[in-house]
Amino acid sequence: MKNPVRIPENDLLWIDLQWFAAEDEGRTEDPTEYKLRKAREEGRVAKSQELNGALVLLIPALVLVALAPGMMNTCTEMIRFFLLRSTTTEINDPVLVQAFLRYFIKLVLPIAASAVLAGLASNLVQNGGFIFSVKPIAINMGKISPNFPKYFKRVLFSSEGLFNLAKSLIKVGVIAFVAYLTIRGEVPRLVSMLSTSLWQAIVFVASLAARIILVSAIIFIAISVPDYVFQRRQFIESLKMTRQEIKEEYKQMEGDPLVKSRLRQRMRELLSQNMMVNVPKADVVITNPTHFAVAMQWDRSTMRAPMLTAKGADLQAQRIKQLARENDVPIVENKPLARALYAEVEIGDMIPDEYYQALAVILAKVYALDSRKQRMLKEL
Repeated sequence: MKNPVRIPENDLLWIDLQWFAAEDEGRTEDPTEYKLRKAREEGRVAKSQELNGALVLLIPALVLVALAPGMMNTCTEMIRFFLLRSTTTEINDPVLVQAFLRYFIKLVLPIAASAVLAGLASNLVQNGGFIFSVKPIAINMGKISPNFPKYFKRVLFSSEGLFNLAKSLIKVGVIAFVAYLTIRGEVPRLVSMLSTSLWQAIVFVASLAARIILVSAIIFIAISVPDYVFQRRQFIESLKMTRQEIKEEYKQMEGDPLVKSRLRQRMRELLSQNMMVNVPKADVVITNPTHFAVAMQWDRSTMRAPMLTAKGADLQAQRIKQLARENDVPIVENKPLARALYAEVEIGDMIPDEYYQALAVILAKVYALDSRKQRMLKEL
């Protein structure tokens, strides 16, 4: 007896056991707000296609049921119109073409429009508004080249693939079960249709089909709720990060001039909104005296230098001076210094060194009767 032929192990069909391991191994941290925002800008959001499909099925079904009597009358009118002209008019006659288009629009447009609106509404709700991004439709050559191991892993051995398979089987089962129950209860009437007119039989079968579609769509809506929860969870899982990625992202954001600029701009906006609250806490308000006013505060225990806490021109300047008077904050007139600080220093920024001498003269007047603040002035 000849020895059996042995096939080398490397040539055997093998399955990587890592396919069954955690798909996001090492990604233990929830995605940051920055990563979620970037994903949204790229058109990636948590979305349930099952919910889209269920609504696109349910809404047109409801419209069909609501408009069924009128649509049946339209069908009757259309059949009568074409039968009366079938022997006297050429098939390419403009009158027939126009009539066909008119009847087609009356029958199809309500259903098609309701389906489109249902799909748009579902996407808007799930997306949280409009998202404009060309990245999802951009050509990616890496996706064109076949990668069968990765494909089989995603389709057969991932939780997403198994869940999608289960959903498909459930949908087929639901439609079959609903059709079975609906038709089983109408078997006697179906048999009686053999002795009725063709039109009555068509109407009855159409009503059965509408009932099956409507009930199936309602069940699909119920099924799509846990599917959306699952898709949301999968979306968050796909964006999870390692601790190292979070550190790198933080470093990148800290070092990104654009991000820093936006953060500074946002801080200035917040300070501008709240600057009137800071006027009563100021040590002095320096004025133009009519067009500009700037408020300055200095606390050596918390500040490395005097800080500009509020500034304004015209009406805002008058408001700053009014608040200063109401709260006994000293007001000092110095036109060059007020103009320079208003033009060059932002709210929340420290006073530049070149203005220390002029500021020291003003503070000397303000702190003349306060020995504690005189010591602070000497350290300026």
